[in-house]
Order: sequence, then structure tokens, then C-alpha cells
Amino acid sequence: MKDTYIRRSADTAARRIGDETMVLAVADSTLFSLNETASVLWEAADGTTPLRTIVENQIVAGFAVDSETAYRDALELVAELGRRGILEVADQPLEERPK
Repeated sequence: MKDTYIRRSADTAARRIGDETMVLAVADSTLFSLNETASVLWEAADGTTPLRTIVENQIVAGFAVDSETAYRDALELVAELGRRGILEVADQPLEERPK
């Protein structure tokens, strides 16, 4: 089974407001509102931690949801955020960005 890795796009600006995160896609000024669980994924999107590990350690551990449901939902969300350009999604760890 392939792992999925996620990283916040460099072309975004984000601010946490309570349990939610507002994300601005710089390219087209689209604003996204991420709920509490999506915000957890956003914060953990470091490009090196497998999505399944993020789900297990942060979503399943912090919310009343089973592992497979949480992972399936996370994959759907990640795919959508990837299509919108606010997350980078890969099947291997993402290299560190040049500074």
C-alpha cells in the first residue's frame, strides 16, 4: 500500500481562528474555511509524515472516529485540497523547500 504525503502549498496564507483555519490561495484569492479536523491535517502537513500516521496520531486519537473512516475521509479531503492548489500531495516524502 502506498503512503500519501501532504504539505501546505507555498502559495497560501493561513490563519487559525478558534478551531477553524482560514486559508487564502494566493494565485486566485480563493478563501477556504477548514473545519476542526481539516485544520488538524493542515497543521500537520509537513511533507514528511505519512497521512495515515497523521490520521492515527491526531485525528483518531482526538476525535470519536474509527481509523478506516478517518483515513478514507482524509484522503478525500486531501485530494480536493490538492486539486485546489492549497496542498501538495505526493506518494513519497516531499523534499524540503529551499530557503
